[in-house]
Amino acid sequence: MSLKERITEDMKTAMRAKAAEKLGTIRLLLAAIKQKEVDERISLDDAAIVTVIDKLIKQRKDSISQFQAAGRTDLSDKEAAEVEVLQVYMPQQLSADEVAQAVKAAVAQTGAAGPQDMGKVMGVLKGQLAGRADMTAVSAQVKAALAA
Repeated sequence: MSLKERITEDMKTAMRAKAAEKLGTIRLLLAAIKQKEVDERISLDDAAIVTVIDKLIKQRKDSISQFQAAGRTDLSDKEAAEVEVLQVYMPQQLSADEVAQAVKAAVAQTGAAGPQDMGKVMGVLKGQLAGRADMTAVSAQVKAALAA
């Protein structure tokens, strides 16, 4: 079963269970997927759908921090609930050790020698780790590895 089919089935289940919050989040996700498909005139595969989900999660996390800064815990709680629903569709996250090994391997593979080669290394890692690791943390690890 593809990820898109799984999301659609979960939407039907949420409708039957009358889970309004979960249903709203899943509908939002399906709308984002459909929008991307229409804009680019393609049918998204699982990897592209994970990218869309990751983007939505980042937006929610940014909103949470802004709502908390403004003292709006009601809205930040709603966004946090949406993040939990979206996280279900993300692949298993890699451990810190696995990410560190991937960074070492990518540095060796590209022959990177210094900070100027960060783009090469990140290009390799983005394909391998997208959706499975926080790319901001990966970027920091690459920067540290290249500085050493």
